[in-house]
Amino acid sequence: MINHIIRNTIYFIVLVLIQVLVLNNIHFLRIATPFLYLYFILKLPIGTSKSMVIFLSFIMGLVIDTFTNTPGMHAAACTFAGFFRQPLINLLIGKELPVDLSPSYRTFGVSGFFRYTLIFVLIHHLFLFLIESFTLFDPLFLALRIGASVITTTILICTVEAFNIETQKSAE
Repeated sequence: MINHIIRNTIYFIVLVLIQVLVLNNIHFLRIATPFLYLYFILKLPIGTSKSMVIFLSFIMGLVIDTFTNTPGMHAAACTFAGFFRQPLINLLIGKELPVDLSPSYRTFGVSGFFRYTLIFVLIHHLFLFLIESFTLFDPLFLALRIGASVITTTILICTVEAFNIETQKSAE
């Protein structure tokens, strides 16, 4: 329990710093921006209550909004995505997992974790970019931004998870 709190606090601080200081300045072809801070929400332990996941998602989004001057957009998108986290895990995994485990390559399998990440990121990005554009004036560009950002974010999260699994193996 204490290990989860310490690990999640470190994840929170490090991911916010990486997002604000580095990733918010990266725009591939002025279209795609990776949002690595979603890794924090993805890695919350499976047994975390839905209300706690929604609250922590909101706090993560609010902190990102504070640093990026986006009034409530990330908080709303993270809260929305956090609401669907547990049903998504139940849908994709379909088996009872111990409540103290965190989603990872080891617990979900590589393809299971990839699908979980991809769908979660897609839910978040759809909501975020629809709020950001607030119009469907140029739906092709909007779809291109969503698709490119989903791909870059998913690849980045899966890469970080690949390094994280190596750290977990060597710690045991």
